[in-house]
Amino acid sequence: MDVSSRVLSELASREAALDAQVEAARVQAQQTVAAAEAQAASILRDAEAQVKAMQAEHEQALAGEVQQIREQAAASAAEQAQGTRARAEAKLGQAVDTIMRAVLP
Repeated sequence: MDVSSRVLSELASREAALDAQVEAARVQAQQTVAAAEAQAASILRDAEAQVKAMQAEHEQALAGEVQQIREQAAASAAEQAQGTRARAEAKLGQAVDTIMRAVLP
């Protein structure tokens, strides 16, 4: 009985050691998972901040382009309006000349 008792004691001791190793591995795995989750959350926050910054930059560039297009359109419209006025004034002058020649001998 002494040998079987010693064998059982040795097996119990090995089982306890294995249980301790399994528990240590479980704790280490939990810590690794927690660290990975924290790192993933940090990466996600950084990516979201970068996306927001890029969106703001894009919106600013787009607003500048829209403003430039509006200014060009306004300048073009003013130029066309001036040309139309000049042609209308020339035609009015021609009409006045034509009327004056017809009325005055």
